[in-house]
Amino acid sequence: MMKKAIVIGATGGTGAVIASELVKRGIPTVAFGRSRHKLEELAGGLGNPAHLLLATGDAFRSDDIAAAAKDADVLFHCANVPYNEMESKLIPLGEAVMEAADRLSLKVVVIDGIYPYGRRQMDRVTEEHPKQPHTKKGKVRLAFEQMIFSSRWSHARPMIVRLPDYYGPTANQASYLGGTLEAIAAGKMAFFVGNMNTPREYVYLPDAAMMIVELAASEQAYGQNWNIPGSDIISGREIVRIAKQASGTNKPVIALKKVGLSLLGLIVPVMKEVVEMLYLTEEPLRLSGEKYQRHIGAIPATRPEAGIAATVQELQKRK
Repeated sequence: MMKKAIVIGATGGTGAVIASELVKRGIPTVAFGRSRHKLEELAGGLGNPAHLLLATGDAFRSDDIAAAAKDADVLFHCANVPYNEMESKLIPLGEAVMEAADRLSLKVVVIDGIYPYGRRQMDRVTEEHPKQPHTKKGKVRLAFEQMIFSSRWSHARPMIVRLPDYYGPTANQASYLGGTLEAIAAGKMAFFVGNMNTPREYVYLPDAAMMIVELAASEQAYGQNWNIPGSDIISGREIVRIAKQASGTNKPVIALKKVGLSLLGLIVPVMKEVVEMLYLTEEPLRLSGEKYQRHIGAIPATRPEAGIAATVQELQKRK
């Protein structure tokens, strides 16, 4: 049972939905982020519950985290860095979080992706899949995992949860699909990263948050990697069809492949960095949820038709 949680990066895509799930369960929660304004917006969206505390600070400073995490027993590390800063900043950020957690003997739930697996070597990727990343980002993420589980931390107890591409009302430009659905909801021309014809796995963020909080409450889950699978595979064309239908708009959606991303990267540096990850849109990797089912139970599985429509409608409501 969790006594009190702290969510680092609480205003981001995964942080906001995890904070929401914790608050829904009545768990006292500290939302930690850089911007007081964004934290207040998050609290307002959750109905300003009395058991949600807001803490501003720098996630690269372990002292800031430790001060905000007083009396917490579980820390959710949801803060991230842009693709084009990953090599220089991802591990220092993780070290600051782990130093604070180690000082306070906290359990740590680290939110991560599938890049360390590299190219798919099995039909449904289990947590035992070889980690042989061939991309720069995959190699940095593998080094990040090794740092998280390092013997340097004698008091912190970490786990890593791995999500595929995701979508949901809190997903923002940091996710491939976030910007696409935001643009469709706003009735603007949209971009879709990668091949629109190949079905891929996506997880609906409210489903992912339920699974992550269940794992966080399980003492036995720590010290391990956990996959957080989506409910289904779906093509970009189908996603766009559902989103346009839900939004009542019909502006063009343009697929961005290698050349388009490279050109856009001249203006938006992060887009250039997406190019090396395009292999995942051609050779999709699908996560196995077998380990989760065995240890925790049923996987919440919102169908894409319902999840995408709910996301678009929520985004429109906010505007």
